[in-house]
Amino acid sequence: MLRNLQICLSLTLFFLFVKCKQETKITNEISSENTVKYAKGFSIENYEGYTIITVKNPWPKASKTYQYLLIEKDGIVPDSLNSLLKINVPIKNIVVTSTTHIPSLEMLKEENSLVGFPNLDYISSDKVRTLIDAKKIKELGGNQSLNTEVLIDLQPEVIIGYGLDNNNPTLDNLQKSGLKVMLNGDWNEETPLGKAEWIKFFGALYGKQKEANEIFDKIEKDFLKTIEIAKMATSKPTILAGDMFEDKWYLPKGTSWGSQLLVHAQGDYLWKETNGTGSLSLSFETVLEKAKEADFWITSGQFSSLKQMTDANPHYEQFMAFQNKNVYSFTRKKGKTGGVLYYELAPNRPDLVLKDLVKILHPELLVGYEPFFFEKLK
Repeated sequence: MLRNLQICLSLTLFFLFVKCKQETKITNEISSENTVKYAKGFSIENYEGYTIITVKNPWPKASKTYQYLLIEKDGIVPDSLNSLLKINVPIKNIVVTSTTHIPSLEMLKEENSLVGFPNLDYISSDKVRTLIDAKKIKELGGNQSLNTEVLIDLQPEVIIGYGLDNNNPTLDNLQKSGLKVMLNGDWNEETPLGKAEWIKFFGALYGKQKEANEIFDKIEKDFLKTIEIAKMATSKPTILAGDMFEDKWYLPKGTSWGSQLLVHAQGDYLWKETNGTGSLSLSFETVLEKAKEADFWITSGQFSSLKQMTDANPHYEQFMAFQNKNVYSFTRKKGKTGGVLYYELAPNRPDLVLKDLVKILHPELLVGYEPFFFEKLK
């Protein structure tokens, strides 16, 4: 009888131990599905009471990943995650460092949470400019030399930074001062929808993942719908892009964000076969030889009229697109202090950029649509 009791007790303790080990494993195991579809630079994994954001590619050829732990009220976090940077969500105030971050705050109706930004004049958003005029957003100096004293005084819950490489001593110093810095790599995404999907990054910070998903889903739906409309085009007009800066002509490489949009719009971008996501740097003569008879010319943000172009370089008149006045630019849509809206909003709204390009190249496919960013130069 005693022997049987000992066996039963041992078995009971064994199963309790196994159950405890299994529960511990389940609690600590990271297995939740990533909710990001297109972006390659970050992932979001949701758990009971907390979320993990992993930033994988904050700059080209980054050699390490960065993980951030977003903790909800009363959220219980496994000990195995205690080394991650912890941020309590939803946040109430924020500092961002790129104008491309501004539209996400505005679309999530959280622009009032912005307390600081470097180079305020670059911001184009009317809503945010109203807050700047009301002195509710502090000037933080240059992006590579943020005003540490002002930031320490502001004590934002999180600073959203970005890097061009692994060397950003300003952000390092801010972290040493006890401030929390998250890296954002939206600019390094290679696809239009990948860039736009970074609104989910901000949605997680504000406890608005559902809202962020709904906003992105609409952008995605409209973008894909416009691609299908563009496929109805009966021609593929040739396209020249960019213009001269100092002694070189800069234009997008063939697999860049801008080039992909031109191809989606059923345009024949003349440098579509080149590799890379940055810019080509060519001589004027090289561009003229290949694109002299291009049907359309999408310029950079330098010029707001044809006269400005010829004042800068009279040889622009040699291009057929210039002669036929088929030159388009996004430069005329600016904020009150001169910030170009396209640079701020376009990465977040590829659906609007694509519609604009389809309207320019194939106006019969979008009857009644007025381009949002682009205007024909006069």
